[in-house]
Amino acid sequence: SFYQAKEKFKKELKIEGFLYSDLSVLASDVPYFPPEEEEGDLEEGIHLVVCVHGLDGNSADLRLVKTFIELGLPGGKLDFLMSEKNQMDTFADFDTMTDRLLDEIIQHIQLYNLSISRISFIGHSLGNIIIRSVLTRPRFRYYLTKLHTFLSLSGPHLGTLYSNSTLVSTGLWLMQKLKKSGSLLQLTFRDNADLRKCFLYQLSQKTGLQYFKNVVLVASPQDRYVPFHSARIEMCKTALKDRHTGPVYAEMINNLLGPLAEAKDCTLIRHNVFHALPNTANTLIGRAAHIAVLDSELFLEKFFLVAGLNYFK
Repeated sequence: SFYQAKEKFKKELKIEGFLYSDLSVLASDVPYFPPEEEEGDLEEGIHLVVCVHGLDGNSADLRLVKTFIELGLPGGKLDFLMSEKNQMDTFADFDTMTDRLLDEIIQHIQLYNLSISRISFIGHSLGNIIIRSVLTRPRFRYYLTKLHTFLSLSGPHLGTLYSNSTLVSTGLWLMQKLKKSGSLLQLTFRDNADLRKCFLYQLSQKTGLQYFKNVVLVASPQDRYVPFHSARIEMCKTALKDRHTGPVYAEMINNLLGPLAEAKDCTLIRHNVFHALPNTANTLIGRAAHIAVLDSELFLEKFFLVAGLNYFK
C-alpha cells in the first residue's frame, strides 16, 4: 500500500524528481556516536561553518541546522559561528551589515586562534545577501581559496522585484517606510532610479560564488516572502514579459550563473521543497514555508540525511 500511495503521489505532483525513499544509499554512513577523536587529527585544521540569520532574526534561528549537521557528521572537525552581530538591526543597509559580519568572522578566527582548512556558509533569507557581499571584500580575499559549501535557504538573490504576493509586497513596503530600512529598499530595487546602479545588480557583477565547491539553493514554491525564482536564481515569466526591467533581470542572472558554469570545481545544486503545512494564516501569506526550512525537524532531518550532509564532508 505504501508503494501504491507513493506512485500515486508522484503522478499527482507532475514534476520531475525523486523521493528520499527511492534512494538505496543515505548521505552518511557514520554512526551518531563515534570513537573519541585523537588530538593528532586536529592538526589538519578545522572546517568553519558560518550561519547567518535573516530579516528580524537572531543567532538561534539556525540552531536546528547546526544540530543536524553535528549529529550527522560527528568527528567532522566542525566549528560553528552563529552570527549575532546583525541581530539587533537587520533593517540597516547591506554594506553596514556586511562590515559587521566580516568583523565577526575575522574576530572569531583570531580569538580562538583557529587553523582553518575550509569555510562554509549557511544563510537564511536576507542573510544570504550579506554572505555574498562579504565574499567581495578585500579583507576576505585570503579565505576565498578555503571556501567549501554555500547553503542558501530561501535566499532572495534576485530581490523581491517580481513577488507573486501583493500582500507580502505591501507589507514589505510598509515595513520599509516604518523602519526606514536600507536593506528592504535594496531588496526591492528602490535604492536607485537606475536599476543597474542598485545594490543587488552591482553585487551580481562581483565575483564570489564560483570559489565554492558547492552552491546549494533551497527554495519552496509555497514561500511567498522570497519568490521561488529569486531563491533558485532563474528567470520568471513576469520578467520575460517585462520589456523595461526584464532585460536587466536577465543580466543579473547571467552575472551570477555565468561564472558558476565556467568554474570547473564548482557545482550548482537546486533543491525544491514542498512542506506539509497546516491551514493557518502563516501558511496563507507564505511565512510558514519561509521559516519551515529552519524549524521543521521533519524537513531538516530528511534533507541532511539524504543529501545535505554530503555538502559538508
